[in-house]
Amino acid sequence: MKIHILGICGTFMGGIAVLARASGIEVTGADSKVYPPMSTMLADQGIHIVDGYDPTQLPTDADSIVIGNFMRRGMPVIEEVLDQNLAYISGPQWLYENILRERWVLAVAGTHGKTTTASLLAWILEYAGLKPGFLIGGVPENFGISARLGESPFFVVEADEYDTAFFDKRSKFVHYHPRTAILNNLEYDHADIFPNIQAIKTQFHHLVRMIPSKGLVISNGADEHLKASLELGCWTAIEQFVVGDWQAELMAADGSQFKVIYQGQTVGTVSWNLLGLHNVHNALAALAAARHVGVPIEHGIAALPEFKGVKRRMQLRGQVRGVSVYDDFAHHPTAIATTLAGLRAKLGQGRILAVLEPRSNTMRLGTHKEQLADSLSDADQVWLYQPAGLNWDLQTVLDDLGSKGQLQQDIDELAKQVAAAAQADDHILIMSNGGFEGVHDKVLAALANSHV
Repeated sequence: MKIHILGICGTFMGGIAVLARASGIEVTGADSKVYPPMSTMLADQGIHIVDGYDPTQLPTDADSIVIGNFMRRGMPVIEEVLDQNLAYISGPQWLYENILRERWVLAVAGTHGKTTTASLLAWILEYAGLKPGFLIGGVPENFGISARLGESPFFVVEADEYDTAFFDKRSKFVHYHPRTAILNNLEYDHADIFPNIQAIKTQFHHLVRMIPSKGLVISNGADEHLKASLELGCWTAIEQFVVGDWQAELMAADGSQFKVIYQGQTVGTVSWNLLGLHNVHNALAALAAARHVGVPIEHGIAALPEFKGVKRRMQLRGQVRGVSVYDDFAHHPTAIATTLAGLRAKLGQGRILAVLEPRSNTMRLGTHKEQLADSLSDADQVWLYQPAGLNWDLQTVLDDLGSKGQLQQDIDELAKQVAAAAQADDHILIMSNGGFEGVHDKVLAALANSHV
């Protein structure tokens, strides 16, 4: 059997490629946005990637074309697939039919924290000897790969609410049929496909409708939008975290130490390398999900200090002349604010230089522009990069940032400016949901060539 994946370098579709290859299926693919970590991971798997979407590059011997949700009607390659009546399928449907149908699926949904929480959960299960399968929208450092088949019935999947494909406008996660589901949070996002937050609540309700009565919903009890979605109907037992069944008591302001409290009783203490209250909450959700499949709480707690993090989630890219450079995937105001807050809690009065590319579809539409300056309040200096295709003027954000904000449209000049402004013991936090044209390495190189 052979499949050809259109959009193979997306984190989800790249994971599909890895799983298919591990299942003995021949895999090829095409993409126009090839950058690490996915490009590196696929190359390591020996998967051939075609650059671009020229329809003449479609293989004639593929049993099915797996189509990523980036692909649109009007793209020549899609028109060729349809005109030639080639067999095609969406990534989420392929995943369910070929991998998930016979598995105990643990799905992690929510506007924020899906990747980290899914990685935490997969690691806890691994630490407990369960050897789970997983598909995660990032690369957990403990595994070095975003997807694997595993050797047990358990499969952890990052459950995205974004739409499935040009021919299937349901959220991806409705395809997964989880038995255990984490609902981390629910905010308005993906303004390119959802007209309002009620539309997202409806999709979460559709997910909940598919969870069996003998399953478990693990929901953020402090999130009013999740409460409203669950009130639309839930036929499954619910455990709550943040408030309710699972709580934490911080022992360090930056979230690096905390007590785990289950149903009113302290059940253990965690000291780990992650920062921020949001990651503490992610850990609680992962502990609850692991317990549902039989991992004792104390075993889950013991696994957390061994968790190495996820690439592009507060990932330290390098240190030069006393300056630390981090890479983070944050692109929504809430994620930007919580990431900065965690770093600020760790550093105290230390300087943070924030570099942001407002690249997501929602950011490009300007949906969250009124909240953007406030989300950056914990930074001492801010550089905003204006990518091509941004449909609004960043000057309004600069006005709100005042003297600490700067705008740059040239990547090389941006790197030079940030490096020139950095001082010993500074922390540079670079945030984007894309490759950001390699600015991380450019900043590190500029620091190495400067006199800090």
